[in-house]
Amino acid sequence: MTELSTGNAVLAQGSLPAHDPESKRKVVNRLRRAHGQLAAVIDAVEQDAHCRDVVQQLSAVSKALDRAGFLVISSALRDCLEYPDAPGAADPEELEKLFLSLA
Repeated sequence: MTELSTGNAVLAQGSLPAHDPESKRKVVNRLRRAHGQLAAVIDAVEQDAHCRDVVQQLSAVSKALDRAGFLVISSALRDCLEYPDAPGAADPEELEKLFLSLA
């Protein structure tokens, strides 16, 4: 298998670069936050909490998930710009559709 050097990433011929570790960390942190917030929503509903509290928690979960989605798309856009000819790379139209599905 042939390897290509692309600055600070080494790619196997015909593959995309590994995901940026910092971007991955940020996405995982947001998803973990959303996971905790969703658990709080479930507890609140089970304990018959006031609807205001439930809705506030749901809003927080929704925002955390949206931000994670936008971070994923942002990372894919960077990959698309850095490695436009890499096999399996998302095309701009696909990324636009994904972005708009979150908006």
